Order: sequence, then C-alpha cells, then structure tokens
Amino acid sequence: MFAQLSDLPQAIKQYLIITGNYWAFTLTDGALRMLVVLYFHQLGYDALAIAMLFLFYEVFGVITNLVGGWLGAHLGLNKTMNIGLGIQLVALAMLCVPSDWLGVFYVMAAQALSGIAKDLNKMSAKSAIKYLVPDDETGQSKLYRWIALLTGSKNALKGIGFFLGGLLLTLVGFKGALFALIALLGIAWLVSLTYLKGDMGKAKNKPKFKELFSKSRAINLLSAARLCLFAARDVWFVVALPVYLAAQFNWDHWWVSGFMALWVIAYGAVQSQAPKITGNSANKIDVLNKAYYWAIALTGVTFILAVLMQFNIAIHISLITGLLIFGAAFAVNSSLHSYLIVSLAKSDAVSLDVGFYYMANATGRLVGTVFSGLMYKLYGLQACLWVSVSLLLIVVLVTKRLNKQS
Repeated sequence: MFAQLSDLPQAIKQYLIITGNYWAFTLTDGALRMLVVLYFHQLGYDALAIAMLFLFYEVFGVITNLVGGWLGAHLGLNKTMNIGLGIQLVALAMLCVPSDWLGVFYVMAAQALSGIAKDLNKMSAKSAIKYLVPDDETGQSKLYRWIALLTGSKNALKGIGFFLGGLLLTLVGFKGALFALIALLGIAWLVSLTYLKGDMGKAKNKPKFKELFSKSRAINLLSAARLCLFAARDVWFVVALPVYLAAQFNWDHWWVSGFMALWVIAYGAVQSQAPKITGNSANKIDVLNKAYYWAIALTGVTFILAVLMQFNIAIHISLITGLLIFGAAFAVNSSLHSYLIVSLAKSDAVSLDVGFYYMANATGRLVGTVFSGLMYKLYGLQACLWVSVSLLLIVVLVTKRLNKQS
C-alpha cells in the first residue's frame, strides 16, 4: 500500500496529506463541539450560556483568519497547518482538568485556542490546494472538484464527529472522551510534521500587514455574502436546534448527536458532489450565476420552514424534512462560494485573500452563534428561523451585485 502511495504524483500525495490532516482535525473539532453543548446542557446551562462558551471560539476565529493569511504568506502553509494542530492539542488538554475548574471563563479560554487552531488549519488547507493545480481551464475544473471534495468530506467528518462526541460522552464520560480525541489528533500531527512539504504557499514578495484589508471589490462582496450565509445557518443550527431537540422533542444525547451527525454527513456528501449537481464549469460568470440562483432557492426553503414552524404545522415532520432540504441547498451554496474565493484569489499569497474571506466566514459564525442562543432564549426557534431568512435575503442581493460587478 505504501509503495503504491509513493508512486503517486507529488501534487496528489500532498493533496492526500492535506485532506487527511483536515479530516482528523475536523473529526476532533466536531466531537469537541458536541461534547461541550451536551455536557453543559446536562449541567443545567441555558441556551444563551452555552452559546457564550463558543463566543471566544468564534471571535478568535475571526482574528486568526485575518492574521493567519498573512502568516501563511510569510511562513508557508505547511507551518500554519501544523501550528493549528498543535494548538488544538493544547485546547483539548486544557479541558482535561478536574470538573471544578471548568468554569465559564476557563472553558471560553480553551475554546478560544480551539477557534485559533480550527481556522489556521482550515485557511491553510483551502489555500494550499490552489498551488497543486495548473492555472488553466483544466486546472480550474480540477480545482472546483478538489475544493468540493475537501470541503464536503470535511463536513461529513464533522458530522461523524458530532456523533462521536455524544457517543464518547455516554460511554466514557467527558474526560475520557477528551483523552481519546487527543490520541487521534496527536497521530495526525506527527504524520503532518513528517510528510507535509515545506514552504508551500510562502509568498515571493512578502505582503505588508496593511495589505490584509486591501481587497478587490469582488473579494469584498463575496466575503460579505459568505458572512451572511453562515450567520443564516448558525443562527438556528448551532445552539438553538440541539437544545430544542433535547428540550421539546425530549431526545437524549444519542438521538441529538446522532441526528446532527447524520445531517452534517449528508450535507457534506451533497457538498462534495456540487460540481456534478451544478455542472463542473470553470467559467467564473457561470459559477456566479449559479451561486445567485442557489441563494434564491435556499432563501425560499428557509422561508417555507419558518412559516410552518410559526404556525405549528406538523412540527416534527416540518422541522426534520425542512432541515434536510435546507442542508442540501446550503451545501451547494457553500461549495460554490468555496470554489469562487480560491479561484478569484491572487496567485501570489493566496492565503491573504482566502484568510480575509474566511475571516468573514468566522464573523458570520460568531454572529449566528450569539444570536442562536439569544433569540432562542427570548423568542424560540421560530424567531431564529426568521432571522435566518432575513440574512439569506442579503446574500441574494449581494450575490446579484457581485454578478453585475464581474
């Protein structure tokens, strides 16, 4: 098996290492998120308090994506990826303390490190792929497929991580689950340190720090759309939905984590197939048009779900079915955006543009997470869905402007 791997082209081998690295990280990150949500819900924390545990995770994700792109251009993407893995190991170890130490601010600090680690790893993985394909039509087509496969498989692993978190919490408890995750991620870190190629993504002309904010209009518009897209998802999915399933449907940890896992796995599967669903076109104008129409479709699905929930129409069926359809439409939207940012990024120092874009992504997650806990506590899941609809309308308008600008 290892002999066969050694015969593969260098670009394929590096892609496999990057993808495997990203998979291992995502598995542990998804498990950790579900562990924190379920464990602290079990301890009696309300939805807003649980959302606050992730506040620094998202805040530092915003900062990391911005500064991380600059670091990637200076140090190389292999180094930023490996630094991300190391920081995540520290974050997991921080939670392996006696339960009396696990106060809100301590957990928020551990989650801050996890947020830094996650976005260093994500920015590095997404940026690195651009350096593995030629900059022509064939290369752009391959770029779309590879980005979709990386992102889709990552989200499928995140779903498995959700399930793993609930399963480990049930079987071995909170601390035992953390030890298992540390062992898994430690192996991935050693492999990455040994085999990932050095200096990938290091810019020939080192960018100045002020260049972090100097972006083209297309990058700015796409980033704004990404911010609202992920805020629209997380405002009802991250905290409100799992708490609602546990409190209103009376589901236990297995059911909540299992259902969330299956949803994210299905979402990732659709995302990886986005090039087949939308047509594997390398023409940016075609992809932008598709992004606009898929944003309209996602908004319509969310609006219908909000209406059904608002008027208590077949709540169980409406929520489960609506969530599945929402996931499929969201997956295609996300995949189209992920391709567009890598494609539109400058060839030298790709990580700067990608980092700025994923800073917007992290800002959207931050806004969505905070409002998910706040709106659910004050007004319930229905209000979270109406906020989601409003944000998706902004995505539609911004994407339309991006089409005109291009």
